[in-house]
Amino acid sequence: MSVSKEIRIYVIGGTGGMGKWFADFLRSKGHTVRVSGKDQDASIPAFAAWADAVVVSVPINGTLETIRKVGPHMRKNDLLMDLTSLKQEPVRKMLECSGSEVIGLHPLFGPTVHDLKGENVVICPARGKGWLPWVRGLFLEDGAHLVEATPEKHDEMMAYVQVLTHLGTIVTGLTLEDSGIEPKELLRFSTPAFRTRMAAVDKVFRFNPRLYGDILALNLNAGAIARAFQRNVSRVLDFIGEKDSEGLTHWIKDAKME
Repeated sequence: MSVSKEIRIYVIGGTGGMGKWFADFLRSKGHTVRVSGKDQDASIPAFAAWADAVVVSVPINGTLETIRKVGPHMRKNDLLMDLTSLKQEPVRKMLECSGSEVIGLHPLFGPTVHDLKGENVVICPARGKGWLPWVRGLFLEDGAHLVEATPEKHDEMMAYVQVLTHLGTIVTGLTLEDSGIEPKELLRFSTPAFRTRMAAVDKVFRFNPRLYGDILALNLNAGAIARAFQRNVSRVLDFIGEKDSEGLTHWIKDAKME
């Protein structure tokens, strides 16, 4: 199948966050877009029947159930795609519940981004090739860097890129909470590096803790990453306990970070 006609797209979860960003992005490309938001599941059958492509952009913990609801309404030449931060289970569910073409997509940026030049987007083709050139073109023509991967490879890399990053941020925030020191007092003594770190902590704890909880708890590779993190923290503690700055310095220098 070649995608050449006017495309009608339905974004489930298109009223906020990345779903709204993607809906606006598609409209800027001249496509006709309909959206539904929270508690609007009743619109799924009719909107899916109308659309040529359906994009699932709901919280991670609701993604599989949403795919289960929309999948049976997809036609063979349609496209079913998700924007979730995880790929193995959503892609498996899309393949299981639909007979359409299936692509897993993960823009590696947030909804505040306005210029795609240089931004990374992961695409996981799963079934069919008719829609691939269109999806690739959406991002490549704006200068994004497109990375093709299997769902398994995507989730493995996200364990390092997202799980490890947010794990450190969450542990930092919880440790500061345990200290009982007021944030204003900490800022009086802060360095630029600390203020940058605190901005990340603030983002996780104040704006969308469920997102970060899902990213850590539902990535199948997260346990191995967390255990590796724990092992390295334990080794640092050993150096600290022995007041072995020389050993810690050599350990850091020996790390291959290039």
